[in-house]
Parts: sequence; C-alpha cells; structure tokens
Amino acid sequence: MEDRWTPEHVLSLAPDAPSRKAATKLSTPAPWSATGADSVSLWGECKGSGSTPYRTVVDLTGPAYHCSCPSRKFPCKHALALLLRWSGREEGEAPIPDWAGAWLEARSAKSEQRAEREADASPAGPDAAALLAAERRLTRRSARVAAGAAELEARLADQVRAGLADAPTQGYGPWGDVAARMVDAQAPGLASRARELGSVSASGPGWPSRLLEEYGLLHLLASGYRRVDSLPEALAATVRARVGFTVDAADVLRGPLVRDRWLVLGGRESVDEKLTTRRIWLRGSDSGRDALLLGFGRPGVAPELSLPTGLLLDAELAFHPGARPLRAVLGTRFGAPMAPPEAQAVPPGLRLDAALDAYGQALGDDPWLESWPVVLHRVVPTPTDLGWELADLAGPEPTAIPVDRRGTSDTGLWRLAAVSGGRPLTVFGECGHRGFTPITAWYQDGSRICTLGVPS
Repeated sequence: MEDRWTPEHVLSLAPDAPSRKAATKLSTPAPWSATGADSVSLWGECKGSGSTPYRTVVDLTGPAYHCSCPSRKFPCKHALALLLRWSGREEGEAPIPDWAGAWLEARSAKSEQRAEREADASPAGPDAAALLAAERRLTRRSARVAAGAAELEARLADQVRAGLADAPTQGYGPWGDVAARMVDAQAPGLASRARELGSVSASGPGWPSRLLEEYGLLHLLASGYRRVDSLPEALAATVRARVGFTVDAADVLRGPLVRDRWLVLGGRESVDEKLTTRRIWLRGSDSGRDALLLGFGRPGVAPELSLPTGLLLDAELAFHPGARPLRAVLGTRFGAPMAPPEAQAVPPGLRLDAALDAYGQALGDDPWLESWPVVLHRVVPTPTDLGWELADLAGPEPTAIPVDRRGTSDTGLWRLAAVSGGRPLTVFGECGHRGFTPITAWYQDGSRICTLGVPS
C-alpha cells in the first residue's frame, strides 16, 4: 500500500482557501532549509519576513503540527507547505534536529502520560461517595429538564390553540424567552430548537406548514423526554442526547470498540461566537459503518482534530449510544493515515433514489435528524434557474436533488462543476430535508479528489 499522501490529501487539511493558496506558493524549495523526514515525522525551517526562519514540524501519526510562526490557523501555511513538499517526494531521510526532536518527544511523553492515567484508573470506577454525588446531580437535573419539557409542551399547545396567524410577527423575542427558560432548565437541546422557531416564523414562503412541522418535532421531543424511562434503551439515549445530555468521551470508550480501516470521507467546519466545530466523516472499509468525529476549538481557533480526506486510518472507534449511532470517539490508532489501495480509493455510492431511502430510514429512527451522510454514485452538478442541483441521469428517468446552499459556496459549486465537466462524479455529502450538501467529490476515475468542506 502506498503510504505517501497526494497534494489533494494535504490540501484537504487546509482551514480555508487562502491557506491553500499560500501553502502552494511556499511549497517551492527556495524558502526552505534544514528539511528532513523519517517514517513518522517531517521538519524544516521556512524563511519568513524576519531574520529568524520559522521552524515547522509535523507528526504524521496524528497528524499534528507545531510551528514557531504566530498564525492562529491550524494547520498553518508552513505546515501545509512542508506536507506538500513531502507529498512530492521532496524530503528525504535525515537526522532529526534538536528543536524538532524536542517537540516530538514532548508530544510522545504527553501521550504516554495520558495512557498511564487511563491505565491507573480504578476498574471499579469512582468511589461510592463520588458516584452518589453524581447520581444526585443527575437526578436534580433530570427533574429540572422534565419541568422545562412540560412547560414547553404547554406553550406549544397554547400557540397551536391560538392559531398561527400572529406567528410571522413574533420574531425571536417570545421564543428567545422560551429558549432562556430551557437553558435555566438545563436543557440546551430544547433551548436551541425553541430559538430556531423564531427564525422559521419570521419570514419565508410556506412558513405556516414549516412552522407547524417544527412545533410537532419540538413537542415530540419534549413529550418523549417526559416518558424517557419507558422508551427502548437506544431511543431513550437519542432523546436524552437531543435534549442536551452529553456522554463523556472516556465513558463512550469504555463501551464496544470497532476496529477498522476507516476511509476519511470529508470534513467541514462551522464557526459561531462561542465555538469552532470541525466534523469529520469516516466509513469503515470492512464494516461499512459510517462515523462522525467532532472536534472543538475556541472562537477563531481551529480544533486539533485533523484527518486528511481520502486517506485510510487504521483505528478503533467507539460509538455514542442512540437509535441510529453515528457520532463516534476516536480510540487507539494503529499507524499514520495512509493512501488506500486503488480499488478502495473511491467509496461505493448509492443512486439518488437509494440515497433518499437511506436518509428516510435514518429519519425513521431519529425524527430530529437534520441530515444523514451518503455517497452519491454518478451524479452531475448542474446550475439551474432555481439553483444548483445534483442530477442522476443514468436511470430510466432523470432525477435530481437540490443543493443546500447553506453549506456550500458559489466558488465551491463552480469548482465542482469544473472538475465534472459534464461527466458523472462520485460525491459524498449530507442528505437532508433542505437538499444535499456536497463535501467531497472523486473524479478522473477516482485518482483525484475535490474537497468542498473548506470555506472558499
């Protein structure tokens, strides 16, 4: 199996389009010195605007990065450029300089300390007093959430009873107050959905039916939580997660582990005033399971979780409980990400009708799903008078799905059309009730990838 990444794999790690462009310019030999590589790491010094060059080192097993530059982007343009040089066979074996070795050793020591802490943890878990205290906190919170859910049910019933005529003028105000009450009740999931009702009712065509649908879903969630103890275990876990209860990653990793060679299907970032969230989707080569990894960072700072699109990662995953398990926690890795064999470079995809069926089945298990990851086989991106769509032209009758423009820029869509050139592509993305959000495309018989999850 070829272990060297391609430039497309490297550039899929870029936090944005300017980083891609800057890294490509820096990947020439001129600014670099003291470069080298071994089987698991890269290093080099890159000339910047000052007299002292920036020192950059990459741990391929993460991948993880360190650079002396002041950039807050992760990875920075220097790390990306160093990876691009390595992908082009520019870096050969060389002794590790002290400054690079010190960072790699410190990183290895932290990993060992973390493993030791986990190994030293008592198999019996926390002591009885700590368990009792945690149980009391959970009981108090559950009571608050139940009271908030009952209040929300009553509010929704009152709104439906009074009619929807005044709903478009409500805006965020009243529902913002309801959301604040749900926050007080320690139910952030209910708060988020209540807050969204203001945007639905504020404007837009067909608002009455859309608003009534949202009322119904929110009422279902609130009433489901009040009956959560009588629900099947998997569905109860889904309801608790949607309401806002979280499970620690360490607790998830104590459950069943699934080891596989996971193909990185793609990634996307979303940024708000409180958090930067990175989503990375995987598919097991042997199990066929889809998985979603989440990484979080402070506002303006990219999360450390970073995997190159199109590569295989031999690792163990543990899935969060739920009626349709998707979110996972990354456990032990067994080597650095590597290029897949040619026969596995392109994930098997579904025809459009089958993909919609897959989304519908997932929605049957979890009615509150916004979308579901699918790979579409042989679709053509096409601009129309009503917006972009992905067309399946190979069936008895041509079919198409609209592109959800909230997740993809115009530049990204035109790039997708350019690599297609009117020819069918394999496209990975999220299928939802608003359409399809393309994230990654494979073209030239799968030898090249086009990533759309990075802001253009």
